[in-house]
Amino acid sequence: MNWWQKLKKNSLARFGATILIIFYLSAIFADFIAPYSPYTSQEDGSLLPPTAIHWQDSTGKLTTPYVYPTTQGVTDINTGDRLLIIDRENPAPLGLFVTGNPYNLLEISLPFPPKFESATIFPGIPLKRHLFGASGDGKINILGTDEQGRDLFSRLLFGGRISLFIGLAGISISFPLGMMVGGISGYFGGWIDAVLMRIVEVLMTIPGIYLLIALASVLPPGLSSAQTFLLIVLITSFISWSGLARVIRGQVLSIKEQEFVQAANAMGANPFYIIARHILPQTATYIIISATLAVPGFIIAESVLSLIGLGIQSKDPSWGNLLSNATNASILVLQPWLIIPPALLIILTVLAFNLLGDGLRDALDPRSLYQNK
Repeated sequence: MNWWQKLKKNSLARFGATILIIFYLSAIFADFIAPYSPYTSQEDGSLLPPTAIHWQDSTGKLTTPYVYPTTQGVTDINTGDRLLIIDRENPAPLGLFVTGNPYNLLEISLPFPPKFESATIFPGIPLKRHLFGASGDGKINILGTDEQGRDLFSRLLFGGRISLFIGLAGISISFPLGMMVGGISGYFGGWIDAVLMRIVEVLMTIPGIYLLIALASVLPPGLSSAQTFLLIVLITSFISWSGLARVIRGQVLSIKEQEFVQAANAMGANPFYIIARHILPQTATYIIISATLAVPGFIIAESVLSLIGLGIQSKDPSWGNLLSNATNASILVLQPWLIIPPALLIILTVLAFNLLGDGLRDALDPRSLYQNK
């Protein structure tokens, strides 16, 4: 039984992988799936509860699903209760692949071109169709709206682009650095090992949260909140590789004594070729598992920083700043639909990565593979 077959037999790992595939595809195709723009406010639509979908007509017969146009009424200052104005005379039927706001599907933009302006790499496919929506004056807000009348479901989809891909951006920088430094330190040893490990130990003593606060205060003005947070993540990624470098160093110290490495060295192979071609691939199991388990750390960091106001600001959606409404006690009581969805998405994403990482650890365990042969 190879590692792939063993991974497929792990039901928890399959569950985690399925959840992640759904989340990442939803974020990539958010323009198509989301019924509305995450920045567009609905008139008189502040803090609307999830839209009720009706399936029966006035006689009780099943009909095409529809919603009623709903707007915000007067709020009772004493109780906080609001009057919702529901126009039951103009039902709005729901449909699939409805025409809505135009967008460019799969558009890719460079985040940091000169002068900190957006530069388009791939213009995308211009479309107007959305997966679902309501015709007429009605709006379908399946998760309600926020305090500015923006559709929460649409903002969650677009927010996933930052919250989900921020971890991939982090490990794409920190892991190559950790592998390179750890491989060189473990293979050459001596003064090179001593210098590199002292640098690693210094980096490990730097408290991350205080560094982020300091960086946030010195970043150049004019950056969007997404660019600010991405820049912070890129900078801190150059520090988070230190723990990985120490582990890789320990593995390299053992692997370099193996016969195949000694043979390559005796044949006069370049040391860096030996490290890249023969030694580091032997650490692939640990690298894959560590990368899977490291991504949730970046997602949680984004959530925490946005929650305290150092990450993505309220205009640009992310799961972290959507969860920042939890600091308002009245929202927790009166509008729980603003808190529960982003919290569940963060919990499910972290859980899915951990389940997949545990499954990969079991499937790629060399002792397990050896016993199955």
